[in-house]
Amino acid sequence: MLMKTVDLQGQVNTDGPVGEEAQMPDKDTKAMMSVEDTPGGKACPNPQDLRPSVFYSIKFFILCHSLLQLAQLMISGYLKSSISTVEKRFGLSSQTSGLLAAFNEVGNTALIVFVSYFGSRVHRPRLIGYGAVIVALAGLLMSLPHFISEPYRYDHTSPVDMPQDYEASLCQPTTLVPAPTPAPSNSSCSSNTEAQHLAVVGIMFMAQTLLGVGSVPIQPFGISYIDDFAHNSNSPLYLGILFAVTMMGPGMAYGLGGLMLRLYVDIDRMPEGGIRLTSKDPRWVGAWWLGFLISAAAVALAAIPYFFFPKEMPKEKHELRFRRRVLAASASTVSKGEDSPSEKSPGASQEKHDGLAQIAPDLTVIQFIKVFPRVLLRTLRHPIFLLVVLSQVCTSSMVAGMATFLPKFLERQFSVTASYANLLIGSLTIPSAIMGIVLGGVLVKRLHLGPMRCGILCLLGALSCLLFTLPLFFMGCPTHQIAGITPQPGDLPGPELFPACSEPCSCPLDDFNPVCDPRAHVEYLTPCQAGCTSQVAQEALDKSQVFYTNCSCVAGGGPVSAGSCDSACSHLVLPFMFLVSLGAALASLTHTPSFMLILRGVKKEDKTLAVGIQFMLLRVLAWMPSPVIHGSAIDTTCVHWAQSCGRRAVCRYYDHDLLRNRFVGLQFFFKTGSLACFALILAILRQQVKEEGTQVTVSTSGPQQQLLASGPGKKPEESSV
Repeated sequence: MLMKTVDLQGQVNTDGPVGEEAQMPDKDTKAMMSVEDTPGGKACPNPQDLRPSVFYSIKFFILCHSLLQLAQLMISGYLKSSISTVEKRFGLSSQTSGLLAAFNEVGNTALIVFVSYFGSRVHRPRLIGYGAVIVALAGLLMSLPHFISEPYRYDHTSPVDMPQDYEASLCQPTTLVPAPTPAPSNSSCSSNTEAQHLAVVGIMFMAQTLLGVGSVPIQPFGISYIDDFAHNSNSPLYLGILFAVTMMGPGMAYGLGGLMLRLYVDIDRMPEGGIRLTSKDPRWVGAWWLGFLISAAAVALAAIPYFFFPKEMPKEKHELRFRRRVLAASASTVSKGEDSPSEKSPGASQEKHDGLAQIAPDLTVIQFIKVFPRVLLRTLRHPIFLLVVLSQVCTSSMVAGMATFLPKFLERQFSVTASYANLLIGSLTIPSAIMGIVLGGVLVKRLHLGPMRCGILCLLGALSCLLFTLPLFFMGCPTHQIAGITPQPGDLPGPELFPACSEPCSCPLDDFNPVCDPRAHVEYLTPCQAGCTSQVAQEALDKSQVFYTNCSCVAGGGPVSAGSCDSACSHLVLPFMFLVSLGAALASLTHTPSFMLILRGVKKEDKTLAVGIQFMLLRVLAWMPSPVIHGSAIDTTCVHWAQSCGRRAVCRYYDHDLLRNRFVGLQFFFKTGSLACFALILAILRQQVKEEGTQVTVSTSGPQQQLLASGPGKKPEESSV
């Protein structure tokens, strides 16, 4: 049904004088042309010469556009796969990172409305190419902070980037070293350091804005271009192939993130002494910037063909008997839905088809801006349209928060690496969502679902998704004991930050080099906080393990191992992801039937702008605020913040139970809102069925199930939904 909304605009705009192609005959004759189809109008004696260039083939355009949208969605989703790594690298809170992830919607929302105005007035392939170049530049700009920043210093106490677990993190008696200042980190802070931090954050926000601006023309102009020049019977198949390919983009983004985050962030400038960090270490920062370079290169390569496609290409040729077969097959089943072409004259059909879409291209930009609010208010008066959009806002808010912070949630809750969390999402959740969308479309088509049954399908999908969310509240790991931060059993929490056993040591307050006492399962921020005075490194074939001994805060003096304590319930991550993926499939099941309700719920002349209004509202009400809301909720569960130059930086420890309840609770809240909207939609549809039944009884005309798909002389299409 998406194809039809674009076709409204495409038919209108190709009627105007746009060159020699504007004088082409009608569709049937145009399919057999052999002269005007070629550039310059030169005659071609052989049928094989009708397409002198591959750039005059709509199939090649579909191939290029599938690859471009795949690369564009990959670069858009890559930041979400590396959000926790960017937080650790630049000291960002979850609220700030959520705002950064949502900032690409700002530029997108500011310009997306004008796409409905420009339509096919512009050179669409070339404009798509310009947008792709902007997206590629945004990807390069997103990786720029890595190159202008100093190398990652995971040990703030060491003068050079030597192995982190060195003497600087050990307990040194206060009599042997000067007493620490109240804020040791301020010694390395200066106005240049703070200015550099602000510049880095500003560059990333600017890159996200450019990413949103460049994405504006890619999908709308590509879909309308395909629908205008593909054969009518082939257009749905082509658009289905396009969507099927591009839906793999987010999954590839998470897969790329899983691969890149296995590499150390400074792989291009490794210290001479090497590093002893592993990807399981909480201080590990992966090569987040490398994925942006790869994605930007892919977008740049995919953008090259668009500068060679023509503004208009010949209408795709197809065997007429195939079209007749399709029309004959559809004519036998069209009685339940759209109007048959035989039921009205061509003149009436064209007049009904144009409507507002015919007026919009004649308006100036100022007039279009003045008309748009009236169309918006008129569209929002439809109760079904408004409720469907609200349900999609709730679903999109759930998806936006889950896509942005689910990798970080898995890292913190189940103590898995960022790479493994991304691979789980890319291989389980994203394919499940794709299967849900496809299954919803198949059910609507095969079962010939009407509006009432579409509403029931949406209600059942939302209810099932909500039920599968309930077990997630109880699947997680409790917060392990952290000395000085979480109270140990039997101890009363004191006013001091660290245990008294480490008072003889001069421990920096901002150092972070966690060690674990495996017997008591207690974690210490540094070996100094555990009172350890020496270290032992055990070399192995594949890795080296560091232990600390002579620890005054540990029973028996240790030893304690470097790194955080292992989680006791990491095995629950797979059942958790199974339920999340199943819920994603059930939520995606409602996508196609709810979209059908929108397309059938407004006047035909308002369909094009109604779809644009729908996506604009989803961006403004869901995709922009949801990551910020989820990030703010995650920040409220933090129990220990890192300090950088006197300001609060990244969170190092969370209350796991509180984190799980609030993150899953937000998902439950949005799913409940979607379920409530579908319940109201079903109630309204039932009421309209009763009213339609009484009207049919009085007038004794027409079946009582034609609620949304009405004829040209009936009113349910305009007033019922």
